[in-house]
Amino acid sequence: MAGTAREVTLLYPRAGQPGPCDSSVGEPLLWPAREPWPMCAEPDHYKPLDAPVGPEPVAMVPVVQLYARDVPGLVFPTGTDLLQILWCPLVHEDDQYAANPQLHWRNTALTAADASAGTPPRPHTAEEDYLPRPCTVSPTPAVEYPNWDLPDELGEQLGERFETLQQERGFDYSEVATTQQSKVGGYPSWTQPPNWPDCTGCGTRMEHLLSITATEAGMGRWLPLDERNPSQDHAVTPSWRAEADPAVLDTFGHDMVLGDLGGMYFFVCRTCPDTPYTHRYDR
Repeated sequence: MAGTAREVTLLYPRAGQPGPCDSSVGEPLLWPAREPWPMCAEPDHYKPLDAPVGPEPVAMVPVVQLYARDVPGLVFPTGTDLLQILWCPLVHEDDQYAANPQLHWRNTALTAADASAGTPPRPHTAEEDYLPRPCTVSPTPAVEYPNWDLPDELGEQLGERFETLQQERGFDYSEVATTQQSKVGGYPSWTQPPNWPDCTGCGTRMEHLLSITATEAGMGRWLPLDERNPSQDHAVTPSWRAEADPAVLDTFGHDMVLGDLGGMYFFVCRTCPDTPYTHRYDR
């Protein structure tokens, strides 16, 4: 498995009150005053089971803001040190039933010098599943191994060993080797078979930039030590069976559903000079 290991930064979004100068999930963003707030005017966006949205553009909502200082493992294009992602809070059926996201790389000093002091527009209508609550993040480096991306021949070789491991030790391979949560780098948090995109410019397979998922670690090895249930005897309970402290469990995650525990996965091409990006969504 050694050749399949990848470095990953787990974001651990938790409900809070981040500021525009903080890395965060949800609002607010450090936004340049001279740049209009992005609006989605796609005629086909809609809310399931609701009446048509109408012709008015819908304000996009902040999803992720990451400063280079907080995520050393994230490679930024030259001259930038701030990553921002927004998306339309409505369904786009021709966009994999997703939220039509936008990605921006910025220079913090230049953006701060002309930062907007006002409140960005709110969408006049939205699908609640695509509205993240404001969250602080605690970027944490780790190493993970592939889940769906495990090569077939390797999975066949190790399948029996994985079964023996579960019988003898009580944990599944995916519980301790793969991360199904919001993160930067590593492997996409697929809940369905992988769907890696190729760059439309150069044809090479794109690099996984980050995942925003519907699930966050509520138990197991990936649960932070200071969020574990204080009533649980950690000297006896193995790390892969750790449970979250009920007192903090409600703060976990961005509070978006994103289908049936699926996620949005962002990819970039670092071969092409303008660092093109795209996304995938599984439900």
